[in-house]
Amino acid sequence: YKRERGLPVLDREREEALIRKNVGAFPDEELKSYYADFLRGVMKTSRAFQEDKINGVTVAFCGVPGAYAGIAAKKIVPGARLVAKKDFRSAYDAVTDGECTLAVLPIENSTAGEVAQVTDMLFNGSLFVTGIYDLAIRHSLLGIKGTKIEGIKKIVSHPQALAQCESFIQKHGWEIIACENTAVAAKKVAESGDPTLAAIAAGEAAGLYGLSVLAESIADTAVNTTRFAVLSRAPGSLKSSGVHSVIMFTVRNEAGSLAKAIDIIGSAGFNMRALRSRPMKELLWQYYFYAEVEGEISSPKGEEMMKKLSGCCDRLKKLGSFTYPATIA
Repeated sequence: YKRERGLPVLDREREEALIRKNVGAFPDEELKSYYADFLRGVMKTSRAFQEDKINGVTVAFCGVPGAYAGIAAKKIVPGARLVAKKDFRSAYDAVTDGECTLAVLPIENSTAGEVAQVTDMLFNGSLFVTGIYDLAIRHSLLGIKGTKIEGIKKIVSHPQALAQCESFIQKHGWEIIACENTAVAAKKVAESGDPTLAAIAAGEAAGLYGLSVLAESIADTAVNTTRFAVLSRAPGSLKSSGVHSVIMFTVRNEAGSLAKAIDIIGSAGFNMRALRSRPMKELLWQYYFYAEVEGEISSPKGEEMMKKLSGCCDRLKKLGSFTYPATIA
């Protein structure tokens, strides 16, 4: 109704009238103020749902427009309203706090390995993984309009991008400057107006910041892919083929506990595609494990596997299931 008539989602006067009406009919005087707060929370949730239906789902990502995470989010959720956040934690919390419906965060790069900070948030946080997508990373050299490669003296980018383009940089003998994000690097070059400064970033960032693409595909290897996870407050529900699942766990401090956990997963018929360990910050020399398996862990055999794992694991967490592989161009 609101979409068809161009009405705003929030009608504050109408909401307050409904709250007064319902609170007035509430029999317990002591609880009336709490009931009013409850109703405001319900209406806030309703508004978030309406915003998603009318204007598109809100998706948080780390960086500024033109960042690879933003590019991935746009491809994964076409038509979404993208919300740029300053860091991984801010993007994660935007979903936890209800500001955004989804977050798209990197979890692993084919050359640089896992993104440890994101993995730690997955273990300690409350969000679920509802999708994992592979994005081919193609670094380009960006400079202000009229810049020639011969005149460049300094390169700015994220440390990983600088490392991935090391041969290209060394060939030209450029000075390197690290910054927090490839798109931030492009923005800095645009704002500087310096023809001797160039950025390594996605080619899409050039159009956003009025820069020229001076060279394309400059990474040392053509095989450079980042896996992005889609995070949600609720788990996905999949009953199709090609489903993968992620579980995270700690094992008891007993001989053979990890081997026993791995054997339980294999014996249940779940092919393990990845197993990584991370140190637990609160316990010295203790570790938790991230395992990605083929199959749906909410199936009867998955539930039986989880039951058996609980016998040798101190902490056990279903992180989510999703259809994989999924590659975005």
